[in-house]
Amino acid sequence: QVQLVESGGGLVQAGGSLRLSCAASGVGFSWTIMGWYRQAPGKQREMVGTISPGGITNYADYVKGRFTISRDNAKRTVYLQMNSLEPEVTAVYYCNSNQGTWPWGQGTQVTVSS
Repeated sequence: QVQLVESGGGLVQAGGSLRLSCAASGVGFSWTIMGWYRQAPGKQREMVGTISPGGITNYADYVKGRFTISRDNAKRTVYLQMNSLEPEVTAVYYCNSNQGTWPWGQGTQVTVSS
């Protein structure tokens, strides 16, 4: 079974950038559409965007071109580059398949201060 470990979060000032990573172990990553998700305090988890095994990406409207998802299938890792950060993106960020198939990792906290 695939296990997911997110990392790279932290506290950053508005306008800053972060690069999140999600390392997957087990079989299945290379042929799976991967997604990044976020869960803000008091809100449900929501999709940030997805990336196909071949690198085709789709994003939620609120991303507004500020986020970029990439992946390295050889390293079984998916990335989320976050630029021009604003306080409203503060949340715990997770990765999973685009259908949330696998057990959720612990996520990585992103906090943006104004």
